[in-house]
Amino acid sequence: MLLLVGLGNPGNEHRRQRHNVGFLAVDAIAERHKFQPFRRRFQGEIAEGLLDGVKTLILKPMTYMNLSGKSVGEAARFYKIPPQQVVVVHDELDLAPGKIRMKTGGGHAGHNGLRSVDAAIGPNYRRLRVGIGHPGKDYVLSYVLQNFTSDEHAWLDPLLDAIADHAGYLARGDDPGFMNKVALQLQPPKAKKPKD
Repeated sequence: MLLLVGLGNPGNEHRRQRHNVGFLAVDAIAERHKFQPFRRRFQGEIAEGLLDGVKTLILKPMTYMNLSGKSVGEAARFYKIPPQQVVVVHDELDLAPGKIRMKTGGGHAGHNGLRSVDAAIGPNYRRLRVGIGHPGKDYVLSYVLQNFTSDEHAWLDPLLDAIADHAGYLARGDDPGFMNKVALQLQPPKAKKPKD
């Protein structure tokens, strides 16, 4: 079983903010793969479904970002899911906008949502880091709590589609395959060489 966690803040005012890209990604996966409707549980919203035949639980903690681990810890303990079968999707300031990276374990790099998850289940879970770019250290808080701009949707919407299309690789534990398929889908088509 896979526990797929999107990090974000609850409430309509936060829905389209950069800090909520984890929620946006798991919503796209749930919709694409026809998961059951979200219901309240584990201090969050949870939906069940299958990704490439693997039973998967999608969790959106409703505890606000800084307490995400409370929700993740409850769900992981209830279903006895080890950290290696937990994938946390979150915004990443230190990646260029639209870039993604998979990583297992490591530090939280000042991300309060990850800090809370680390405290609840330890650091050895898998992370899907979604780059939103860095505005400079004096502007981080206001930047992550701003809505994505219309220009940013030019890369965000295709990225969310690609993540949803290839989420089955995450369920199978094939993180390199997932990264490869997403990258291929997002590559601009190569220009055709003119014939001589």
